[in-house]
Formats: sequence, C-alpha cells, structure tokens
Amino acid sequence: MERVDFSKYGRSFQEKLVHLILHDRAFSDQIWEVLDTNFLELNYLQVLVQKVYSYKEKYGTHPSGAILATIIRSELDDEDEATQKQVRDFFARVSTFDLDGAEYIKEVSLDFCRKQKLKEAILKSVKLLQESSFEEISGLINEAIKLGSDNNFGYDYKLDFEERFLIKARSPVSTGWKYIDDLCKGGLGIGELGVVIAPTGAGKSMVLVHLGAQALKLGKTVIHYTLELQDTVVANRYDSCITGVRLNDAPLFKDQIHESVEGIEGNLIVKEYPTKSASTNVIKAHLDKLHQRGIPIDMIIVDYGDLLRPNTYHKEKRIELESIYEELRGIGQEHKCPIWTASQTNRSGLNAEVITMESISEAFNKCFVADFIFSISRTVQDKTANTGRMYIAKNRNGPDGLIFPIFMDPANVQIKVLQQTDETIEEITMKTSREQFEDLKDRYKKHRTKGAS
Repeated sequence: MERVDFSKYGRSFQEKLVHLILHDRAFSDQIWEVLDTNFLELNYLQVLVQKVYSYKEKYGTHPSGAILATIIRSELDDEDEATQKQVRDFFARVSTFDLDGAEYIKEVSLDFCRKQKLKEAILKSVKLLQESSFEEISGLINEAIKLGSDNNFGYDYKLDFEERFLIKARSPVSTGWKYIDDLCKGGLGIGELGVVIAPTGAGKSMVLVHLGAQALKLGKTVIHYTLELQDTVVANRYDSCITGVRLNDAPLFKDQIHESVEGIEGNLIVKEYPTKSASTNVIKAHLDKLHQRGIPIDMIIVDYGDLLRPNTYHKEKRIELESIYEELRGIGQEHKCPIWTASQTNRSGLNAEVITMESISEAFNKCFVADFIFSISRTVQDKTANTGRMYIAKNRNGPDGLIFPIFMDPANVQIKVLQQTDETIEEITMKTSREQFEDLKDRYKKHRTKGAS
C-alpha cells in the first residue's frame, strides 16, 4: 500500500509544521483532531509531536517550553541515540526558525489531514451500506467533515480572562406577550429552546404560528418546519394571525392580506415534510442550503419535535425523543437563534385543567434540555368560550410555576395572555371540576325536561 505522508512537501515544511504545533496552542488543538504522527516523514519529528500530545492527553493542557525541555532531557530513553540527538538538536534550534508562510503551512497540513480522515470514513461507510441506515452513514461522513474545522478552540480560563467580564447579549425575540416577556427577560434568546406542551386539538400549532408572526413583525426571518400540516395551510394561519382576518374569510380579503404581508419587514419560509420523514440532520442540511444562499436565520420553528424521525433508532422511543430535543437545541446554538417546538401530552393531559411537565408525552427528559417550557390547557368549556390557561413549567431566566389565563380564538389565530392569577393548580382543578359537575347537572335536567314533554 502506498505510504501517505507529508514527504512531498519536504523537510522544511514538516519542521515548520512541528514548530507551529509546539508554539501555537490554538492550531495545535485544531490539527490534533486529524493528525496522525505517521504523516510526518521524519522520525525525530514524530517523537517530538507524540510527546506533546501525550502530555496534552494526560494533563489536559498544552506543555510550556520549559516543560518540553524537561521532557526532552528525561523521557527519550526508549529511543535510539541518533533519534535522541536529532530531537534535542531540533528543539535547540526551533526557536530560531523563520516562520514565513505560516498560514500556508496551516492550511495545507489541515487540508491534507482532513482529507485522510474523510477517506477513512468513506471506506468505513462502504462496509456499513448493507447493515446500517442512511442516517448513520451520513452521520459518520458529517463527523469526519467537521474534524479539524472548528476555529473555536474553547475558552481558556487564564488566557481569556477579560472575556468573562464582557456583557453577553441574549438578543431575545419577543413572544408578543408582555407578561411572558417580563418573566423570561424579553423572550427566547440566542441558542435557547422553547417548548409548548399541549394535548391534541388544544392549539400547539396555533401558538407556534403566533410566536413566528411576532418575530416577523420585528423584522426577523423565520424558518417554519411543518411535519403535520401543508405549507400553504401554515402560511394561511400566518396571514390570519398578522391581519386578524378570520381563516374562513381569507379568500374574500386576499388583496388586503397581500398589502399587509408586503408591509412586514420580516420574512417567512415554510418547509413541509411528511410526518416522520425528516430528521434533525435533514433540517440541518436545509438550513445549510439557506445559509449558502445568504438567507438569514433569526428563528426556527419545528411543528413539532415529536414528529421528527430519529437519526439513530433505539429500542425505547423515549431515548429517541430525548436525542431529538437535544439535537434541536444544538441546531439553535449552531445558528445562534432561538428555536421553538411543541410536544404532545400523554393521556393524563387530555382533560387536565392545568398541564404540568408530568403530562409530557413519552420522554420526561425532553424537559431537561429545554430553556423555556409552557403548557396550554383548554377544557371543553374553554374552547366554547375561547379561554384557557397557560402554565409556566420551566424558565431558566426567571420564575416558573405560574399560571396565566389566556384568550385564544383559533378562527383568526389570536392569542392573548392575561394577568397572572393567584389561584393554585389545586384551586383551579377543584373549581373547574365543580363547573363541570354543574354543567352536567344542567344538561341532565334539560334532558329530563325534554323527555317528559
């Protein structure tokens, strides 16, 4: 098999590369992910680099010049005398190197090493074609592509001292509800994951449209993924939420709606995928394409996370769901924007007056990764009266455990959060139970009266 190394670049190139590994901590950390010391043609360079990375692995930090000098004096006994002399001679003169072309050496060496890692992944994926899913093979290739490419080498506690005293901007995007913005310091911030919990038919999708519409009004670009509804249906809901025109009346007010939409500074892209056909990797690929076209990504909405296909299948569905929500939050962090999704309650949430996190479907651990969680509960009476309750289940940036009455009119996607109630969950449950009992009594009386007549 043909040897793969840096020999075609010459001795001077390789010595300068090792000089950079010794003295440029950031570059050393970056190339460490993809460098095989056998790529170095000269044995004394291999030995020196191995000593550097052995120290890094053991102590978690880059060795100083003094430490390296000690290592070279005391830890070369396993090498022959000729190699020991070459290592010490090289280390003695390395500080006198003229490092012209440093950026070229970094670029070429990283490109060479990354291509070798990608080649390994491709060869490995060929063997997996018959026994593994497309997502697993895609993940293997994507991981190889990422190796050695990240220029963020981590926060150095001492070297980056000043950075932790700078004021960090969350750049929150408003929810459009004053009482909720006050709780979470202005809305959902960069890289934060918000989750709406509700049972079937309670209005999860309506709430997500409201949140997206508020971002549009602020001039943001919203990417809305729908896994249950048609893209045009979702767009119609945005029309109604923005203009107040009832969904059923939209065709009659087409011109007025168009005028209102054109006046909005933000932009909306609705991407439709059939249920369980898209994974977080599919979403990442779509976002990358938008980014390449120069389309900004200010907010991501996934309607809804439970309907995504896992990248890796597990025996237990809860583990798959946990991974999906972790990956969603990672997407928000990667694109530096808030991401909203929804989760369906289990059976206990169907008739609950206030839905807590215990009612979340399948995987309670989805709650751990989210930054902000609120639930929407609407009984039969609430749906008739366009009322309901919002329960703040989790809030990393403020208080939680609070209950707010809401007004929700699905006919024109209008949702308002009213002033917080002082009632507890237990009081609301007892009160609503009494109201349901009285309603049943009235219906029973009417039924008997009608039967008697």
